[in-house]
Amino acid sequence: MVLSSRLSLSASMDRNGTTVASACPAPHCAVAGSRAATLREVSGAVLVSGLVQLVLGVSGVCGWAARRCGPMVLAPSLSIIGLSAYKEAAFFCSTNWGVALLLMFLTVTFSQHLGSCRLPFCARPQAQGGSTDPSVPTLRTLSVLLPFAGVCIVCAILSHLHIPWESLDLAVSQLSWANSTFHAPWLRIPYAGEWGWPLLTPRALTVGIAMAIGCSMNSVGCYVLCGRLLRAPRLPPHACNRGLCMEGLGSLLAGLLGTPGGTAASIANACAIGLTQTGSRFSVQISALACVVLGMSPRLAGLLTRIPLAVHGGVLCVTYAVAVGTGISYFQYADIDSGRNIFIVGFAMFMALLVPRWLSTAPAHLATGWVPLDLIFLSLLMVPVFLTGFLSFFLENTVSGTLEERGLLSEWALWKARTSDCRPHGERGEASQVYGLPARLRKLLPSTCKTFPCCFLCPGSEEDEEEEEEGSRAPEQGTAAPGEATQLLPKPGSGELHLARRPSEMEVSA
Repeated sequence: MVLSSRLSLSASMDRNGTTVASACPAPHCAVAGSRAATLREVSGAVLVSGLVQLVLGVSGVCGWAARRCGPMVLAPSLSIIGLSAYKEAAFFCSTNWGVALLLMFLTVTFSQHLGSCRLPFCARPQAQGGSTDPSVPTLRTLSVLLPFAGVCIVCAILSHLHIPWESLDLAVSQLSWANSTFHAPWLRIPYAGEWGWPLLTPRALTVGIAMAIGCSMNSVGCYVLCGRLLRAPRLPPHACNRGLCMEGLGSLLAGLLGTPGGTAASIANACAIGLTQTGSRFSVQISALACVVLGMSPRLAGLLTRIPLAVHGGVLCVTYAVAVGTGISYFQYADIDSGRNIFIVGFAMFMALLVPRWLSTAPAHLATGWVPLDLIFLSLLMVPVFLTGFLSFFLENTVSGTLEERGLLSEWALWKARTSDCRPHGERGEASQVYGLPARLRKLLPSTCKTFPCCFLCPGSEEDEEEEEEGSRAPEQGTAAPGEATQLLPKPGSGELHLARRPSEMEVSA
């Protein structure tokens, strides 16, 4: 929304590496109405993306892949997710580095230096007894909201005093904000087909599939990142599948309403949760309600375009830095001195930076003669997150290595030690409490969710989950000490390892 309002069409295409692929060589592109047809085709791609995401979530493919993403997959993927936004952040900050640095300084001060500062008048009441909890880190909780609001107020005062503080291009500075903001209606409810029904073409199908794959990988990384920052238990497959299904439904609705973008998990929001250390479902519900209200009020939504680009750049610099640091923190679980791990991390991250750079300078190298096939290749190979995730996942699960070398034993041991003390007899574990369905939603669902597709979306009973975890890790524990193994390729000598392990278990039990 900000880019479409602030940047002209020529400027945005000059900065995009896929200019040649996005250009339409057909003669009808120059006639009137071609832009509306292009938007309908983009809406069709968003619709296809939602369908593919919905299939990936319902079929359980997303959860299956998430369970096989160890530290050697998460570390480079999360690091590249953070590093891939440095160009956009630098472009936004270049409009006014003073405003961006001020926001970064206030955010770092409130979240890090004054993170333990507690204000007594902001005490939080307890649920029982009516007492108050004086230990509320107020400044850390508001470490993103207060700097954002303060810097926006400063920018508004400078603009009101007609002090030039934002360096914009000539085409951007000539845009009129009064016509698009103050003359818009207060209430306007969108409906399906208002801007024309989505146009499904071969290009829209291929681009939609590429969008779904890229968004799904980014969303899974966002789920893991959010749980890691809040020190939550490991992400179960059913929670990952449910999240992807909801994103697919949102993209379906967005495509029917004619919007040029779908729904996806926000890395910036997850990193903001890590800075504030406040994550709850109620806050997510409030933000969703606010987005619905903004979507039905064009005048209120137009105010979002008045946010300075330097503020966006400062927020990106602070939040995406958290993603980079979180990815690096996963290296502590694996043996980083191993030659296997060094090659996987180095090769995946290097190729993720090399291939998009090469294609941006010479996209004609992928000219296969069929435009849809060219689009799907360019759409996937131009995204560093896809390249890093695919290469690290493939190499991690096909190159043999011990569980200790791959970081699976240490990660499982730490998670088990952290959650073993929180599982009293007869109660659900910590993972079920964090990732389980809300109480009101559980009452609406049937008592058993073992039929398709609910079997991949609903958490099973505690006994089924424990048996599944033990069954999946039993062969891994048997192959951890004596030799190497993979998860996608056949494990050699697994029968001998199991036979060698049984006497030791009998001796221990005796």
